[in-house]
Amino acid sequence: MNRPKPNILYIHSHDTGRYIQPYGHAVETPNLQRLAEEGTLFRQNFCINPTCSPSRAALLTGCYPHENGMTGLAHRGWALKDYGQHILHTLRKEGYTSALTGVQHIASATETQEAWQIIGYDKFLKGKPHEQAAHFLQHAPEKPFFLSVGFFETHREFPEINHSLDNPNYCLPPAPLPDTPETRKDMAKYKASARELDRKMGVVLEALDRSGLTDKTLVICTTDHGIAFPYMKCNLLDYGIGTMLIMRDSNGFAGGRVIDSPTSHLDIFPTVCDLLKIKPPSWLRGKSLIPLIQGKIDELHDELFFEVNYHAAYEPMRAVRTRRWKYIKRLAKQPTTPVLPNCDDSESKSVWLNHGWKKISLPEESLFDLVFDPNERNNLADGSDHKTIIDSLRNRLQRWMQETNDPLLSGDLSPPPGAVLNNTDGMSPQEKTYTIP
Repeated sequence: MNRPKPNILYIHSHDTGRYIQPYGHAVETPNLQRLAEEGTLFRQNFCINPTCSPSRAALLTGCYPHENGMTGLAHRGWALKDYGQHILHTLRKEGYTSALTGVQHIASATETQEAWQIIGYDKFLKGKPHEQAAHFLQHAPEKPFFLSVGFFETHREFPEINHSLDNPNYCLPPAPLPDTPETRKDMAKYKASARELDRKMGVVLEALDRSGLTDKTLVICTTDHGIAFPYMKCNLLDYGIGTMLIMRDSNGFAGGRVIDSPTSHLDIFPTVCDLLKIKPPSWLRGKSLIPLIQGKIDELHDELFFEVNYHAAYEPMRAVRTRRWKYIKRLAKQPTTPVLPNCDDSESKSVWLNHGWKKISLPEESLFDLVFDPNERNNLADGSDHKTIIDSLRNRLQRWMQETNDPLLSGDLSPPPGAVLNNTDGMSPQEKTYTIP
């Protein structure tokens, strides 16, 4: 007997990375901890592009941003080439209804259509996302549903902190940063935002329980990319591309399992197709997680590929990652120093700026040994000892760019008309922008 089609609750956040309790950080998120203990935690999950709109677009279309068109930010003028590639349209053919509440970040409204209509949702639930999602779940339709619940937390600006809960004196900043009063205070504010995110996600998960739909629903809980600190968000180091992913259902994604095999956001769309036993669309680039969950294989990927194109400013990069090695290539001729508009303003950023961050030279190529150098600080690209490795990774990256028709093979990637950008030599995304004619 065929199982009923599961409802799908896609619940997601802004700029959280893996900095939550289930990943071992001193960030209290009890609701996400409970979800992990009831579901499956992916310890080595990665986004494809560590910037907001491209990351989400890759997850929801199942292909790379340079393929689907979302090579920049939706609110700055970018859009998908074909919104029909969004997973909801594949699900609609299988009898699903769809609803959106909160952040979506892959479309901007026009004079004639709201963003949710451009994407193709059946319904938009206006209001506080956790409240609207809870109401939807308590009055769920009879048809199977795809419900997207997007939270602005943990995006900057962070809330002011409650010193009794997050005293900066006893807070550890993230690893790339020095331990200073400024970075401790910055991380304490992040923790306050993460706690609020957890509270709101808890409201949604509790509503799912009260509605009696928990055993009939696949929960996909993730974030777009790393936290908004220097060398993290908008960077191809693991601090930027590493993302939380917790999945739960009453079948394979249950029981508090932990998966250490590298996975990516591109694997979610194929997994849903596998669960529904439908043919995946031809454009999908990832692999179903089901064989991994069922123990039929130990590793899902030999390699993963990543990209950055536009954020506030242009900063084209590509990377390939294996279990042991990471190779990053910067493809812009200029600048050779940090593109500071692509780092959100913060106390942590100011610490680095005050010590000369603007003048640091960036290499065209980077090679990191992820076993002996998990913080990716010792660039081995220029050493003769690793020539065979770096040549292999260069070839893999070149092959992937060719197979996916990467436009950077032909030169710089042009922004669309009307795109809003910062100058690459600026200091902040809040500075004066210019618009592409």
